[in-house]
Amino acid sequence: MFARVFRTLVIVTGFISASASVAGQAEGRGGKPSFLIVGIQTSVPFGWVDFCFRYNGECETPITQAVDVVLKGETFQTIERINAQVNTTIKAVSDIDHWHVVDRWDYPTDGAGDCEDYALLKRKLLVEAGFPRQALLMTIVKDQNGEGHAVLTVRTNRGDLILDNLRADVKMWTETGYRFVKRQSQRDANTWVELRDPASVMMMVSR
Repeated sequence: MFARVFRTLVIVTGFISASASVAGQAEGRGGKPSFLIVGIQTSVPFGWVDFCFRYNGECETPITQAVDVVLKGETFQTIERINAQVNTTIKAVSDIDHWHVVDRWDYPTDGAGDCEDYALLKRKLLVEAGFPRQALLMTIVKDQNGEGHAVLTVRTNRGDLILDNLRADVKMWTETGYRFVKRQSQRDANTWVELRDPASVMMMVSR
């Protein structure tokens, strides 16, 4: 993964207006929540396998039922706070410069890391805040330049929220401009599944 230098000021907006904005973005046509479509099981990123080897207890989780976060005002405020906290306290650095390897997923305990490390820390802090692990999904995307990037998906009853180290605000997946490739399964963190844009699926069906 390529390092992305994150330089921004976090603008504190009104709590109610921020929640209403995300809730509005979550509504698709007909007022239905907007979710990515999960496809078949796919390959597990090497970075996750290596992370599990070094943090054994983190990955020894049982297969469970899928659980979504019920998105309320207070819940969104916590998500937004943790996203901003990690984005503004961790320094972006590539794995080559940091660890002298091409790809390594780790907690940024020394205050530095790349996109996967931001996402892992957000995941950890949200779990500690009481969020269900099944709704916090490490996700691989392609950015506008076709480069690989990692974000954290928070699966909610109002749609899929994306926590990204490249922006201060929390957005619905439809607002990111990314092509979503794969993410963890909600039932098993060690299983990864393909992701498909609902719009592209509808186009295929209509042909």
